[in-house]
Amino acid sequence: MSYDLAVIGSGPGGYVCAIRAAQLGLKVAVVEKDETLGGTCLNVGCIPSKALLHTSEMFEMAGHDFAEFGIKINKPKLDLPGMMSHKRSVVDANTSGVEFLFKKNKIDTVRGHGKVAGPGAISVTADDGKQTTVAAKAIVIATGSEWTPLPGVEVDEDRIVSSTGALSLPSVPKRLVVVGAGVIGLELGSVWRRLGSEVTVVEFLDRILPGIDGETARQSQRLFGKQGITFKLASKVTSVKTSGKALKVAVEPAAGGEGEELAADVVLVAIGRRPFTGGLGLAEAGVAMDERGRVVVDAHYRTNVDGLYALGDVIHGPMLAHKAEDEGVAVAEILAGQAGHVNYDVIPNVVYTAPEIASVGKTEEELKDKGIAYKTGKYPFSANARARALRIKDGFVKVLADATTDRVLGVHIVGPYAGELIAEASVLMEFAGAAEDLARTCHAHPTLSEAVKEAALAAWFKPIHL
Repeated sequence: MSYDLAVIGSGPGGYVCAIRAAQLGLKVAVVEKDETLGGTCLNVGCIPSKALLHTSEMFEMAGHDFAEFGIKINKPKLDLPGMMSHKRSVVDANTSGVEFLFKKNKIDTVRGHGKVAGPGAISVTADDGKQTTVAAKAIVIATGSEWTPLPGVEVDEDRIVSSTGALSLPSVPKRLVVVGAGVIGLELGSVWRRLGSEVTVVEFLDRILPGIDGETARQSQRLFGKQGITFKLASKVTSVKTSGKALKVAVEPAAGGEGEELAADVVLVAIGRRPFTGGLGLAEAGVAMDERGRVVVDAHYRTNVDGLYALGDVIHGPMLAHKAEDEGVAVAEILAGQAGHVNYDVIPNVVYTAPEIASVGKTEEELKDKGIAYKTGKYPFSANARARALRIKDGFVKVLADATTDRVLGVHIVGPYAGELIAEASVLMEFAGAAEDLARTCHAHPTLSEAVKEAALAAWFKPIHL
């Protein structure tokens, strides 16, 4: 089997790269070790977690908020198997959708574990042990990432779980301890909190959501605390004892000192993710790796080995599906002789909690560190008419603009549908737009997006409705 391009991995970066390359006329194959296509994102990551986040929000709204809208119903009863069935149907629809797109674009799928076997060659070992070789002019490593283990704590996906196990718990744990206050820990912790768990989040740092704008993170933590999530910051989990009916979680201050013991029914380890590069034959091929185990690539995603490229979670940059997708398009276009490019200054980040948290561009901390003079414009959702009608008034929009040029450098949102609202900020920044440009753009009324306009008005001159 000989191809113009062979991709190892069918996650968002891999399958998008394959499709784009096929659209540009290349003969393409994708090597996938798992039974279904779509990688972590579609199978045990982005997609199933969003299904559970939405259904758990609906459950909580029915139980606590309907009366405020003049809707009276009996207390809702949780059907967890039904909720999990919905999750599986969403996953199935998305993974089968990728299969359809592969067939539509005449992309061959080679099942098995792929390993770089030399210049332009991939050795593929199927589940039954049968081996085949895929030859290609270019090979792309797009194998994504895996959850990072916590030293001294063994994940059994029963009582001590990774994000994968947390997506399929058979019952609602009375007490859930989440290790890690990053995106995954907060999202999955909020799912089970809404379904009835007492949730405690233990974080090594003195803040939640490292990398997010500081004010945005502080406001979000305050709102999560009001919802009932307990935070133990600047703390570390040193062990989890499993001998008793309840798990005993040993927690100590990160800086040292007297510890405490937390009782839990389930512990979720969510301290981050690491590149998945094991068993790919990269070391044998002489592929350069950095100190974090990531594949080193140049500006055109080429490794130091001729004909071998890499993208997504296995290289530098944020571990985000849409970042990998954009890189997939860029690599495909480069291989087809075009000028593929990714603007890393305009990659949005979304935390799908309630309220949602979204950001794009620089944080205030980054601008201060770089000595860039900037203006800040803020607008609260409590002053937005649509948010009042929805009774989702927590949060704000913050626009950061260059003090001299008025160019928008960053936008940060805590509030309803923040993940959707951040898109117009991304478009504006992609075209080097100013706060005045956004402020003078007519927005429909009444909409949540008017809060974005008002924040831009505040950064440029003055808001109208505040």
